[in-house]
Amino acid sequence: MARKNTSGNRMSKELRTAIEQYIAEQGAKTFNYKQVSRALGISNPTHHRAVALILAEMAFDGDILEVEPGKYKAHSRTTEAEGVFQRRSNGKNSVITDPDGETIFVAERNSMHALNGDRVRVSVAANVRGKEPEAIVTEIIEKKDQTFIGTLKVDKNFAYLETDSKFLATDIYIPKGKLKGGKTGDKAVVRITDWFDDAKNPRGEVIDILGTAGENDAEIHAILAEYGLPYRYPESVNKAADKIPDDITPEEIARREDMRGVTTFTIDPKDAKDFDDALSFRKLPNGNYEIGVHIADVTHYVRPETALDHEAADRATSVYLVDRVVPMLPERLSNGICSLRPDEDKLTFSCIFEMTPSGKIVDSRICRTAIRSDRRFTYEEAQEVIETGKGDYAEEILELDRLAKILRKKRFDTGSVDFNREEVRFEIDDKGHPVSIYFKESKDANKLIEEFMLLANKTVAERIGRVPKGKKKAKAFVYRVHEQPDEQKLMALADMARRFGYRVRTQGTPKEINSSLNRLMQDIKGKPEEDLLTLMALRSMAKAEYSTDNVGHYGLGFDYYTHFTSPIRRYPDMMVHRLLERYLDGGRSVNLEKLEEKCRHSSDREQLAANAERASIKYKQVEYMGDHLGEVYTGMISGVTEWGLYVELDDNKCEGLVPVRDLADDFYDFDQENFALVGRRHNNRYRLGDKIKVQVARADLRTKQLDFVIVDEKNPPRTLDTLGSKPGKKSDPKPDEKRRRRKSSRR
Repeated sequence: MARKNTSGNRMSKELRTAIEQYIAEQGAKTFNYKQVSRALGISNPTHHRAVALILAEMAFDGDILEVEPGKYKAHSRTTEAEGVFQRRSNGKNSVITDPDGETIFVAERNSMHALNGDRVRVSVAANVRGKEPEAIVTEIIEKKDQTFIGTLKVDKNFAYLETDSKFLATDIYIPKGKLKGGKTGDKAVVRITDWFDDAKNPRGEVIDILGTAGENDAEIHAILAEYGLPYRYPESVNKAADKIPDDITPEEIARREDMRGVTTFTIDPKDAKDFDDALSFRKLPNGNYEIGVHIADVTHYVRPETALDHEAADRATSVYLVDRVVPMLPERLSNGICSLRPDEDKLTFSCIFEMTPSGKIVDSRICRTAIRSDRRFTYEEAQEVIETGKGDYAEEILELDRLAKILRKKRFDTGSVDFNREEVRFEIDDKGHPVSIYFKESKDANKLIEEFMLLANKTVAERIGRVPKGKKKAKAFVYRVHEQPDEQKLMALADMARRFGYRVRTQGTPKEINSSLNRLMQDIKGKPEEDLLTLMALRSMAKAEYSTDNVGHYGLGFDYYTHFTSPIRRYPDMMVHRLLERYLDGGRSVNLEKLEEKCRHSSDREQLAANAERASIKYKQVEYMGDHLGEVYTGMISGVTEWGLYVELDDNKCEGLVPVRDLADDFYDFDQENFALVGRRHNNRYRLGDKIKVQVARADLRTKQLDFVIVDEKNPPRTLDTLGSKPGKKSDPKPDEKRRRRKSSRR
């Protein structure tokens, strides 16, 4: 008879008892497995996993609450709570309660028609073991101002908006007098004006007509409007920009260090018009080099508390979409007065370094300057100089490239992470339609500029952030910070890498972990698993943001870092310029709370801009693949969920979904631990990272959804007329037919 593992069971029981004791002492505080492990003195990764498993089991049993993935708290629920309402088009509404961030389900019948982002008061049902808690909205305390994007349908007797929103399942009824001239097929922005208790649909009014649905400009403006980003400038702001003089007086140059006689040039993308930065280079009599990083002095022109400043602060960033840039500043400033164009005198804020030929920095200064760029290089032109050794300013470019490589090596040696993933770019025709996809690769010319910009940003942050002797604390400043990676995601990466024969450290100093990640990136270069493991590594990283609390920049391995080098397109850089000028002139520290509020706003707007950029890429990918319906591609499973498989195509990096409903050969279960869908009868497995063949089945521009079907020995390619249906099954009603049915049932 086999002996029972009594010692293992006893250890597990003792561990659970210790965890329960820890939880009992936390009150309303939240915690994760790392905090529990640290409090209990557990450092072994195996025991870390045991703690994580026990917490997950306790949450499943209803003994504790999982307020968000991997984050828990003890039961302390009251019958009344306040929070932020989250509306979802799939009906899974919820409220995130204050202050613990618990997410509680709210049925539609109990929502009072609250909209996404509204602040609400709820009544919470008592917790029942094994059942998901529910809340009932009792009051909408504060309504969030929001709009919805969609396509207008105007009939003889009524009109409505078919919304594109993931936050609203219903259409919005619009009285004929509130259409603002809109007609059937127009893309429109609509605001909800009321939603009566007994009505299934809200009522609204048209705020703006963006154009005809399907037209490029209308769809791009719709993406911007969806994320609350502006797509045009107020006339008052353009008029304010037009009043700014573009001449530079001799008196202003006299107040600055005049570097117009020093060799200076810019290196930018070929389609760029807003040149934020320039480099200068000259040899010094002692054999060292003087290298200047010159940044457009935007704050000389955009003064605090003006219309221009308020607009820039609100936007916080330029938005880079597939076919256009939506600038933070009007074009007269961004592409004209402030842009460091060649053969024009320009005002700049500069970091100037003295470097030895071996790349050692022996001195630096930060000052306001006047420059005159001698040449505008594209990255391709500068790269040709680096590769051939010939061309304009070849000596200067080659020496800067050599020094940049020294700086780059030193940065990686001290703990910077090296992610170098290709970026998707589109070639589009004159109507905005994508005709081909290519990949942007970062070459030596790009890395040259990157290293000197990083050096300038780091130098500025150190100058203000390091506490001088005799001082208790640094003055309030804007930092670009990056927290340590999510440990659970890092452990998932390590587990996946191990399956391919690689080792990733999850414990140790940041330098040790990052060195491990860099080795992984080098080892997988050019191998089939490269895309998968690079993607997982990127997803394990925290998001960088702006903050007055300097926690350092994990990804770069810097203790001090800020954004100083792009004030034309980022408001935090303008904030840094103003603070730098104030402190270099001996000024007192600014109000920390107000500065932090501006940092949070800038971080939020940056995230919205990134979301809009991704949405525009997704839209163009779906539009492009719409021209390739029925074609077969090879790809990699890039995501596994309970609703299907996400597949990224090898040829063009377009990602689409294989819905689980289209896996007709079996009933598939989601194996979360192994990132797989597993067939119940035949045990067929689709795992993250697997290579498969797929056929392009559907390309829905309204939802930006691309659907694939799997092609293999059992599932040969289908004809175009059968791609919309499951193999051997009756096809679903067409979308228009579904909508007509839904409309008639509402009436």
